[in-house]
Amino acid sequence: MENQRHLLKRLFNSFKPFEPLLPDSPVYVDCREVRGDGDVITDLAINIEYSDDNTCQLYAGHRGAGKSTELLRLKEYLENQGYFVVYFAADENDINPEDTEYVDILLACTRHLLEKLKKANPQPLLDWLKARWEDLKDLATTEISLESLTVESQISQYAKLTAQIRTEPTLRKKNSR
Repeated sequence: MENQRHLLKRLFNSFKPFEPLLPDSPVYVDCREVRGDGDVITDLAINIEYSDDNTCQLYAGHRGAGKSTELLRLKEYLENQGYFVVYFAADENDINPEDTEYVDILLACTRHLLEKLKKANPQPLLDWLKARWEDLKDLATTEISLESLTVESQISQYAKLTAQIRTEPTLRKKNSR
């Protein structure tokens, strides 16, 4: 009995069940038939590709059901079609899953989008960052001027802000009283 338990534990951990699979992983198993839904890539990609407007897609499921794996496959598909995709696991560095508010998600999305856009023409990005900073500066604990900062420096300020909010969630509510 103990040998069987040890074997099962080794098998369980060898597959790293809480890490998403890369799009071309040889251990990927297509579970559409038993999940009862269509192909995520086909369904979501069609909604994104065919729409003339921006779209919002909700893809939900139980923890460990393969959402991140499917989204990584979708990301690869869309990139191969020429789309600009920003994918990140928010709970790794940006968001505390036990204490999250909309502002946390928006800041995390902003930071990751900016990281991906670093190689673009910096002036529109710098103008946008300055405007966003004016909206968000009440959340900061120190005075920071973005006037003369480079793109990398401004992105680092957003990273600092998300880190501060993650470690001290009361900063979100500081000026809302």
